[in-house]
Amino acid sequence: MALEFPQIDPIIFSVGPLSVRWYGLMYLIGFAFAMWFANRQASKPNSGWTKDQVSDLLFYGMLGVILGGRIGYVLFYQFSYFIENPLYLFRIESGRHVVSWWNTWRYNRRRNFSWTRKKSLLQVGDFVAPLVPVGLLAGRIGNFINGELWGRVTDVPWAMVFPTGGPLARHPSQLYEAFFEGLVLFLILQWFIKKPRPAGSVAGVFLLGYGVFRFCIEYFRQPDAQLGLFADFISMGQILSLPMIVGGFGLLIWAYKQPQHVTTAKA
Repeated sequence: MALEFPQIDPIIFSVGPLSVRWYGLMYLIGFAFAMWFANRQASKPNSGWTKDQVSDLLFYGMLGVILGGRIGYVLFYQFSYFIENPLYLFRIESGRHVVSWWNTWRYNRRRNFSWTRKKSLLQVGDFVAPLVPVGLLAGRIGNFINGELWGRVTDVPWAMVFPTGGPLARHPSQLYEAFFEGLVLFLILQWFIKKPRPAGSVAGVFLLGYGVFRFCIEYFRQPDAQLGLFADFISMGQILSLPMIVGGFGLLIWAYKQPQHVTTAKA
């Protein structure tokens, strides 16, 4: 017995050659939330941030998601194929969006980038960290709707047969990630920023929390076919999570050991 996968068309609607997909909409929701939440935080008294700084920060963050995500996936998950076909790096469905970002960058480069000289890396990290989990949540829901990145074979009552996962029931690991890496991590960070914290501590909590959740959920997620498990034990996702766990834990220790705490703005 297994739950039936909800047959949701990945394409919401099409107008001529243009198709609007649920996966793209999920990313748009994540970006929209980040913009709203960041401006909300910046508008609070003594936040130390202006709306222009937020606009610049989010622009480069969005560009980093599109380009950085593609580069990371190719280098860590498709490296052998990339060596044989270097142009594979540029074969992205969102290429037209990159053109839009490029045109926007041509305009933004004329703007005042003084925020990059006035904000430390830790201040930027602390400000950005609470914006990320909702984007992770939305992205994983997009993966679920697409019926991709499913979990390992299981007989739990909520197991599901995915159209592209063969006839066996599997963990809906995309929903596990959406819940823990998205909702739970978001709530943890919201609780943490209720009080002023040492600079770097918010980013540390995010790295530690995301790394731990991702590492644990990887035990329920089907390893990538081209990689499998290293030493029949650990997946690439878990290997990439370890530096986040160590870095987040170390950043928290360092932040709270500073003789003079430069605190983050109260939420």
